Amino acid sequence: MSHVRQLRLVSLLCAASLGATALLAAGAGPAAAAKAPAICTSAKHPKLAAHISATVSAWLATRTDSYGLAVDAEDGVGLTCKLNQNEHFISASVIKATIISALLLKIGGPSHLTKKQRELAWEMITESDDAAASDLYNQVGIPAMQTFLNKAGMRHTVLNVAWGLTLLTANDELTLLKKLTSKNTVLTTASREYVLYLMAHVVADQRWGVPAGAPSDVKVHVKNGWLNYPAKARDPWHMNSIGAFTGRHILYLIVVLTSGNPNEGYGIDTIQGAAKVVNYSLAALPGT
Repeated sequence: MSHVRQLRLVSLLCAASLGATALLAAGAGPAAAAKAPAICTSAKHPKLAAHISATVSAWLATRTDSYGLAVDAEDGVGLTCKLNQNEHFISASVIKATIISALLLKIGGPSHLTKKQRELAWEMITESDDAAASDLYNQVGIPAMQTFLNKAGMRHTVLNVAWGLTLLTANDELTLLKKLTSKNTVLTTASREYVLYLMAHVVADQRWGVPAGAPSDVKVHVKNGWLNYPAKARDPWHMNSIGAFTGRHILYLIVVLTSGNPNEGYGIDTIQGAAKVVNYSLAALPGT
């Protein structure tokens, strides 16, 4: 983020125009936007933060599901967004990014992966293969998973023997993305690059969620999760999406977790409605 350029006024105007469209689509008027809570803050760009806060809040106010959101574009733009960031959500397949990270910590980096482990990691992240996830989850083991969480500072994540029922928070998932995108003492550079490489190669039909609205010249690293549990519940779907966005002059992170969705499409719409506002606003660099 040290190389991020300051957003020009034209970017703000462009984002505001797109945001207004989103507000109208959501059925929210200017009054709703004006009363929206300040979920985003930025000392460098207070108007940008206010715009994102108003537009995202107005959109989410029209939704019936529960949601947790966290955004970080801290170093260059100086923007952070938090909404229900410590509320627990059932992880579904989003936990798979943590599984591979914990495995790499346990064995000492990607150079120590066996051929079979590399195959399983590829299947688990890029195709969201559940059998591969179960195999690697068992290889890591809950003690080593907890060790990773402790070292990473993911203090509110609650592991489950059934990995898909692990409880996550938006803040902890943002912490994971920070560990993957910046130097730290938990994951080596090789480990971080390996996980991000996998997340950048998720199959096309699973690249919904937080990538919505990201421009083509921004590289997207994503992991999504979806689960109907319990299946007989009235609104059983848990839909989650986490992503890191990198480019020549930009790096930012988005997490949106949801529960209580009547179907997959409803949860995806909730996530993408919020993500589009952030992507349009943050990715509108000079010259784009």
